[in-house]
Amino acid sequence: MTSPRTLLSAWNLSPKKQFGQNFLTDPKTAEMIVSRSGISKEDIVLEIGAGLGALTVPLALAAEKVYAVEKDINLLPLLRTELLAKNIDNVSIMNENILDTDIESTAVKHGRKIVVIGNLPYNISSQVLVKLIIQRKCLSRAVLMFQKELSERICAKPGSKDYGRISVMLRYCADIDKIADVKASLFFPKPKIDSQIIEIKFKESQDFPADDEKFFFSVIKAAFGKRRKTLKNSLSGSELGIDAQTAVSALNIAGIDPARRAETLTVEEFVKLSNTTPNGRI
Repeated sequence: MTSPRTLLSAWNLSPKKQFGQNFLTDPKTAEMIVSRSGISKEDIVLEIGAGLGALTVPLALAAEKVYAVEKDINLLPLLRTELLAKNIDNVSIMNENILDTDIESTAVKHGRKIVVIGNLPYNISSQVLVKLIIQRKCLSRAVLMFQKELSERICAKPGSKDYGRISVMLRYCADIDKIADVKASLFFPKPKIDSQIIEIKFKESQDFPADDEKFFFSVIKAAFGKRRKTLKNSLSGSELGIDAQTAVSALNIAGIDPARRAETLTVEEFVKLSNTTPNGRI
């Protein structure tokens, strides 16, 4: 594996901050990620942020097919050359923003659920996770790398200061496991903090299903919108469009103390709150 610094220099390119580009420099780490992901020849993989191909190459060697999504059009000739040099022909490069990518059509094309893998830029991590949660019916799992501080928030449990909107949404529909840590020194340019890799296994069915999932997600967002306030105050005046009296009534019906804060609620309690009335409204 040629170093990212050398490759970029040879192609007269440089990392772009607006794309959150930090390129993996260690081939053994890339191989470790693929190995721990359990990718096999039965898997169709969608890679988020193919970059210079550090992860694309071992993924292609392990999987049946890889769809490599890369937003930066300037990296595409370099990426194609790297794949060609290694005689890899089972990779389709997609010059797209992952937030606009039609994941479902890829799964339908192959008649099976797909695996998503990637190193997510900090500035779009939450948006990507929400997209994957909404489109999870066509996904079996996701193996994603995040900055460590964000990973800790994603994996947080109720009662923790890190527990938030994304934590609840993911725990509602998936099992989450940390599978590896990656030092900042293994990237170019070197980020300020280490990274962590998480495996998200989407459930076939929810332990506590919401009657109206879209509304359920809206309730979670409203509850954490003013997380320092009590649930009564965070829900009232939120985008849900309810007043304090209505919020208190809904919380009481759900068996939740209005004086509690969002970070103390379990997934089951959030579901009970959103299911307070059958028409999906508090």
